[in-house]
Amino acid sequence: MTLHTIRMPDLGEGIAEVELVEWRVKPGDVVAEDQILCDVMTDKAAVEIPSSAAGRVVELGGEVGAMMAVGSMLIRIEGEGALAASPPPGPPAAPLSAQPPSAAPAPPASAPQASASARPRTLAAPAVRQRARTLGVDLTRLQGSGPDGRILHADIDTARLGADSDDAATDGTREVKLIGLRRVIAQKMQLSKRQIPHFTYVEEVDVTEMVALRDDLNVQFGAARGDLSPLAFIVRAVVRAVAAVPQVNARFDDEAGVLTLHEAVHLGVATQTDAGLMVPVLRQAQTLDLWACSAAIARLAARARAGKAAREDLSGSTLTVTSLGKLGGIASTPVINRPEVAIVGINRIVARPVVRGGAVQVRQMMNLSSSFDHRVVDGAVAAAYIQRVRRLLEHPAELFIDQGV
Repeated sequence: MTLHTIRMPDLGEGIAEVELVEWRVKPGDVVAEDQILCDVMTDKAAVEIPSSAAGRVVELGGEVGAMMAVGSMLIRIEGEGALAASPPPGPPAAPLSAQPPSAAPAPPASAPQASASARPRTLAAPAVRQRARTLGVDLTRLQGSGPDGRILHADIDTARLGADSDDAATDGTREVKLIGLRRVIAQKMQLSKRQIPHFTYVEEVDVTEMVALRDDLNVQFGAARGDLSPLAFIVRAVVRAVAAVPQVNARFDDEAGVLTLHEAVHLGVATQTDAGLMVPVLRQAQTLDLWACSAAIARLAARARAGKAAREDLSGSTLTVTSLGKLGGIASTPVINRPEVAIVGINRIVARPVVRGGAVQVRQMMNLSSSFDHRVVDGAVAAAYIQRVRRLLEHPAELFIDQGV
C-alpha cells in the first residue's frame, strides 16, 4: 500500500491561500482518480479540487472554514500500486490540471466498488451545502428545482417545512459560521464601510417614456432580437452618462493615494444568487447597444446563479449598478464595491399620480439611490452624474444618438 499526500494546488493569479468551504469525502471513503475531493473559495469564485490518486481517505488536511496555503497538505489517501505522490513541501505546487497523467497500472479490483461507494454527487452551491449541513438536511434526498437539477435554498426550506410540519414550535437558536462567498462578502462590505466615506444621493426619475419605448421596441423587434428589460435601458443610461462625468468611472487605491480613471466602462451588475451576492462584469459596456446589453446581462446573471461564473467574469469592474427588481423599495443606501468610487442603486418602478403642466397625471416613477466615495467624488459631481442619467432615462430617444436602432 502507498500513502499519497495531495497538496493544495496553485490556482494561479498570485493566490497564496484559499478557504476550505466543503469536503466531498471523509476519512474511510474510497475515492477514484479525478473524483472531486472538496470545494475551496478564492477571493473571487468557488473551485472544485479533484483527486490525483485512487484509494482510501486516511486524513483530511483541515476543517471546513480553514484557510489553507497553496502547497499545504490537503488530504492523504492510501492506495495500491505506484501512483505518483504529490510533491514534497516547498514551493507552491503546479496546478493539478497541469500535472501529467499518472503512469500507474490499472486500478485494483476494488476500484469499481470504490466509485460506487463514493457519496452521490449533488449540484449545489457551497453556501447551500453549508446551510444544509448546519440544518442536518441530506442533499442527496432532495430534488433540485434549479438549472440542471441544482439544489437551491428554497429546496432546503421546502424540505424543512415538510419535516417540521408535525413538530411543535420552539424558541431555539442556532449559530451559522460564515464561510466561502458569504465570508468574502462580509469582509468586503466591512472594508468598504470602514474605509469609504459614503455620500448617498437619491433622485426621482419619470420613466414613463422609457417604459413606453421599451414596450414598443419589444412588439416590433422582440421576436427577432429578444425582449428588452427595463434594466437594459437603465444600464445604457448609466454607461452613456459616464462620458459627461468621467470621474465616477474610476478605481481608488487608497493605500497608494492613486485614482485611476478608466475610458472603458466595465460595468458590474450586482446579482443575487443562492451562494450570495455576486457582481459579474459587463466588459466594454460602452460598445454595446440595447439588445447586446440586455443579452449580456441575462447571460452573465444566469452563469452567476448557476455557479458557473469564471474568475474573469467577476473581476475588474470600474462602476457598479445594483437592483432588487420588484423588491427595490422606495430608496436604499447601496454599499460601494471597493475599490470603485460609485454605485448606482435602482429602486422599483411604480405608477403614481404626479403633477405635469399643472395637471395631475399617472406616471411611471422610479428612484435612483446612488452612493459615491466622498474622498474623490464631490457632491456636486455626483449630483451632475445622476442628473445626466435622469435626463437620458426621461428622454430615452437620446440613448440611440449615434448608435442606430
